[in-house]
Amino acid sequence: QVQLVESGGGLVQPGGSLRLSCAASGFIFSVFNAGWYHQAPGKERELVASITTGRSTNYADSVKGRFTISRDNAKNTVFLQMNSLKSEDTGVYYCKTYVRWADYWGQGTQVTVSS
Repeated sequence: QVQLVESGGGLVQPGGSLRLSCAASGFIFSVFNAGWYHQAPGKERELVASITTGRSTNYADSVKGRFTISRDNAKNTVFLQMNSLKSEDTGVYYCKTYVRWADYWGQGTQVTVSS
């Protein structure tokens, strides 16, 4: 069955780094675009980074220069490298894969940025 499993979240100090992973199974990952979403406590889920099948990327202004999205189709995995983390980056990060006719979500991974 279709599955997206995120990992790599945790507690990190301000200025630190984390690398999130999202492992896909049950569908042809390479034909799907992918994105990472951030949901801060009490706020709506927001797109922070996306990558197309052709590896074109886009970022929210709040993370430009700090976050990098990438994908490894051989491993059916999309990554989010997060550097220079700030307290406002705290929240749950979800990965999503999508095409015109379908979209799939992971269960989310918690990131807490605190000293």
